[in-house]
Amino acid sequence: MCKGTDIGETDPTTKGCENEICPQGLQYYADSLQGRTPSGPCPPCLLDLGLVRQLPDGAFAAIPPRLAAGGRMDRLEQAIEEKRKALAAVRTSIARAQEVYLDSYHRGDTHAVRTVHGAGTINATISAAVRSCQEELLTAQPDGARPQAVLDAALPNDLAALHRGVRQRTVYQHTVRSHPPTLAYVEQISRAGGEIRTLDEVFDRLIVCDRRIAFVPDPGARRSELALAIEHPGVVRYLVGIFDHAWQRAAPLRDVSGGRLPAALTDDIRRTILRHMVNGHTDEAIAARVGMSTRSVSHHMRWAADLFGSRSRAQLAYLIARSGFLDDEPPTGA
Repeated sequence: MCKGTDIGETDPTTKGCENEICPQGLQYYADSLQGRTPSGPCPPCLLDLGLVRQLPDGAFAAIPPRLAAGGRMDRLEQAIEEKRKALAAVRTSIARAQEVYLDSYHRGDTHAVRTVHGAGTINATISAAVRSCQEELLTAQPDGARPQAVLDAALPNDLAALHRGVRQRTVYQHTVRSHPPTLAYVEQISRAGGEIRTLDEVFDRLIVCDRRIAFVPDPGARRSELALAIEHPGVVRYLVGIFDHAWQRAAPLRDVSGGRLPAALTDDIRRTILRHMVNGHTDEAIAARVGMSTRSVSHHMRWAADLFGSRSRAQLAYLIARSGFLDDEPPTGA
């Protein structure tokens, strides 16, 4: 069967089969020119292209191609010209909007670093950036497991980006390996071609689209209420370098079926917890850093206290530091 083009799908001059002649149409046209009785009805593509015209008596007459082409091609060229004008108008409008966008930076904002206020605006801005990604999407997600609603909201945009051919790399914390909703999300992303790795501790939330714009939280404000959109090429390259360093140290998350942390990663998390304890952090602060509950941190502390035979937190920190338990940390395995 014949088929049309993509130009002006809603234009009545470019619907159906009118832009391409089908094999049946070629045979019908040849039979008509050579005086043979064509078999079957006249294919619509011949009428659409003007190669055949129906006479008052109901018969069909073959028209020379050059005569048929004139009006048809004129209409197509007109449609193309209209599309070109529309494209030029969009480009002009976007350029004018870009000028307004740059002029709207607050006095306290550095050029190419914009503050984005409000959870709704932050989410909408990041979603728009992800939808516009064409080559690469990098994300670092700390704080352990993400809520089911957040994962459900992110999945359609992430899958759409992967289907466009965007390379997606994400770093989570090891603790997500025992979180079923995150594992279900990871399974779909991995099946679509995304790459997921985990670390004992992720530096902070980071999203980078096509190495052109990056989103980071403002450490001095609530994460859900204020974000920084960074478009300065040098700063974006710096952030990508931080991500790549973490990516090299992270462990690939290939098997998402077990729901339990491998022993090596459990040891990795435990070492991280004890290192923070030795450095004087509270259980609450450690829990926030490694993405787990305070109760789980306390469980690891009790394990260490039993192992080293300590009776107080200060004594435990002293014994761990003296033992060299944290000195030779093995590299994270796959």
